[in-house]
Amino acid sequence: MNIETKYMTRLIAAISLASLAGCGGDSATTSNFENVDVSEPVSDWQLVWSDEFDDAKIDTNKWNYEVNCDGGGNNEKQCYTANEENAYTQDGVLNIVALPAQEGAEKPYTSARITTRYKADFTYGRFEVRAKLPSGQGSWPAFWMLPTNEEYGGWPRSGEIDILESVNLKVTDEQGNVESGVYGTLHYGRAWPDNAHTGTSYELPDGINPADDFHTYAVEWQEGEIRWYIDNYLYATQRQSQVRYNSKDEAVGLAHRGWFAEYYEQSTGELVTHWDSAPFDKDFFLILNLAVGGDWPENVNDLGVDASAFENGQAFEVDYVRAYQCASNPDTGKGCETVRPGYDSLDDALLEGEAPIPSAPSSGIATPLTIFSDAFNANWPAWDCCAGTTPEVVNDDVQGNVVQFELNDSPTVVGFISREEFITDENGAATPFDASPMLEEGYVRFKMKITSAPSTPDTPWFIKLESTEASSAADMQLSQSVEGLVPTVGEWQTYTFMLADLEEAGLDISAIDVLMVFPEWGTGEGAVFLLDDVEITQDNLTASPELVIFTDQQSTAWPMWDCCGGSTPVEAMDDEEHGITAEFSIGATPTVMGFISRSDAGGSGEAFDASAILDEGVIQFDLKLTSSPSTPDAIWLFKVESDGGDTAVELSLTDSQEGIAPSVDQWQTYTFTLADLAAKGLDVSALDVVMIFPTWGTGEGAVYRVDNVKIYNPNATPVNSGELSVFADTSAEQWSIWDCCGGSTPTEETDDDEHGTVAQFSIGATATVMGFLADEDTSFAASSLLTNGVVQFDMKLVSAPSDIDAQWLFKIESIDASTAVELTFDASTQGQLPTVGQWQTYTFPLQTLYDAGLDISAINVIMMFPTWGLGDGALYRIDNVVIANP
Repeated sequence: MNIETKYMTRLIAAISLASLAGCGGDSATTSNFENVDVSEPVSDWQLVWSDEFDDAKIDTNKWNYEVNCDGGGNNEKQCYTANEENAYTQDGVLNIVALPAQEGAEKPYTSARITTRYKADFTYGRFEVRAKLPSGQGSWPAFWMLPTNEEYGGWPRSGEIDILESVNLKVTDEQGNVESGVYGTLHYGRAWPDNAHTGTSYELPDGINPADDFHTYAVEWQEGEIRWYIDNYLYATQRQSQVRYNSKDEAVGLAHRGWFAEYYEQSTGELVTHWDSAPFDKDFFLILNLAVGGDWPENVNDLGVDASAFENGQAFEVDYVRAYQCASNPDTGKGCETVRPGYDSLDDALLEGEAPIPSAPSSGIATPLTIFSDAFNANWPAWDCCAGTTPEVVNDDVQGNVVQFELNDSPTVVGFISREEFITDENGAATPFDASPMLEEGYVRFKMKITSAPSTPDTPWFIKLESTEASSAADMQLSQSVEGLVPTVGEWQTYTFMLADLEEAGLDISAIDVLMVFPEWGTGEGAVFLLDDVEITQDNLTASPELVIFTDQQSTAWPMWDCCGGSTPVEAMDDEEHGITAEFSIGATPTVMGFISRSDAGGSGEAFDASAILDEGVIQFDLKLTSSPSTPDAIWLFKVESDGGDTAVELSLTDSQEGIAPSVDQWQTYTFTLADLAAKGLDVSALDVVMIFPTWGTGEGAVYRVDNVKIYNPNATPVNSGELSVFADTSAEQWSIWDCCGGSTPTEETDDDEHGTVAQFSIGATATVMGFLADEDTSFAASSLLTNGVVQFDMKLVSAPSDIDAQWLFKIESIDASTAVELTFDASTQGQLPTVGQWQTYTFPLQTLYDAGLDISAINVIMMFPTWGLGDGALYRIDNVVIANP
């Protein structure tokens, strides 16, 4: 709120202008900037402006009359006047009276609206009115604030603060309920009609009606927060939005969804969204008015306007209006908060606003989304926008489980939606889909069958997608699909729409949250249709990122770790299923334990970025308690940290998807979704600690084992190009068993039960090399497997070559023999040489081959053979040839 010198400057200027205009009137003011109202709940609220309405007339040094018949932008039925019959003071009370207008008037009623604009303008403070409200169908009193200079643009970009509104007080509905609510609301955001508002209503206890007596209505407005009160009871709080950032300082969501501003930057002319204190950080002025009718009151309660309620006038009676500044910090309004427990809780007084949620930056990894295939995706329920039907899963003879939509006589659109208010599955969450990595090759595809045509049989059918709470959208007729088909009753048809076309049509593909399929609006009555295999994907996918922290052995990048107890966790052999596990023992010293990648704790120093799998990814591990802690009721906890501890989330193991507590000598799996962890404040872009432990100080004596610790997407689509089985029972497509130069034809033969069909090679007198060859212009890209991938095969030597000096060699080439690496068999991971009559496995890490000069992006030849010219007489079999992650 402006300090008194700022206010006085404006007041003097206003008085001077009034004198120059010859308006006359007393220039004195009763404002007392030194008075402190000791009745207020916090003494630091200092009274800086007031009108007690003790004068014989309305003080025009404080108030302006608005005179117009504009209807307030809400189709209201009154003209505002400066007539004394519509606004006057009497016995220390301001009366704003709505009356029937004279016959033939422009509007059927007259009333008054007065403002303090340019006479008393405020940024931050406490603003209150003590008033008795009018009643009757069509009555709409308000005490509110508008921006003085609209610095962020026209309504509502520069904001609106509704301190008090009510409509139709004391009107009784058909159920006998008497209207008694009052409302506090903020208006903000984008230009009309895409404007946003957030508010709530409150009813006084014990059936008290605000039209029966005087009550005090107030807001306390400080930087970033506004609170609403009735008779000093705080009933609502609103706040600016709080953006959540990751370790790369990229916006990834909202920690709190409140108000927002959208305005043009002066320096660039760009329309920008702001999640800060704007627009509620500039001067606002006060308004008192009484409207009659309009879009709101006429469409609730008994509808319309009850003329009998106004025939003798309806009065909005105001005892006083007061404005306070916070003496603790006038510049921010902070330090004088009148609050109660629950004022800042979404379960109580804190309201969630309508700010757009910033899209997380694209991971750059093309990750497919299956919206429906045999079962609902918990994050994407089927949905009827407007007609009240419930889509259901039914069985189809061809497709199996499918979604059935039935349209009634109410116009609607139907499909699938991922917005919070429509998620009903307790395991679901709103997860807008980032399809931007698939822009060039990706598509939306679904199968559809109409079982009953709409009553308008030739109506066009549409697909429509929206993103970020409908901030962008694109629709196309189904006949514009890649297939170009028009729906046919009784026939399953596939429809494909390229993401590039949808983006060109206006869709922001980085945060898709609605997919709809429907006949043209208002023409679908009677339609029944089925959808299946609804997906957003592309044909060539890269692998979904995942991190294996522990399985069978300790990771040097993520070692086992005891924070504070001084112990050394060990590898311990368990049952056949789990093999080697991580074992932790807690002594008398309180500690937490788990796995860590920070370099100061012996890790690699590289955190794991799980942003690309945020929507569907999980942290999962197996736990077995071998010895309980001495405190039997100790709570077992899971904690994960990121970016050196900048963010962290701690949960009970019973908060996992499985919802179970540890049991002695029983392996149990625990799963925590990344989306839930992020919603609780975790930055998933730099995960560096995962802990499992009993509550601090209660763990003495606990011994427990952990296995299969990983961060991954359990729904990730297997990537066809991620690994290659060159030979298993037969050669891979576009690969063949091959003799380079000896003129033989390698064959497929049957071996033992374990190996089945294998590749057999026989070398004669002509020098040669043998193995597996890709077809011309075919190769395998193993780049995505570089870190952990291997080339591996099984071999059995049936007959040794006649030359005992022959070495067995492994050779691999890239396309056109542009690069090649040749190694002896004993350079394999196993370090062994072939033995006649024995199957043996040979493994060569891709990293080793890459370091030796192999271009692993285009592998097209794999060879196993004895030294050139020394192989005569050799007969050998090969099986299970793969390029893969082990």
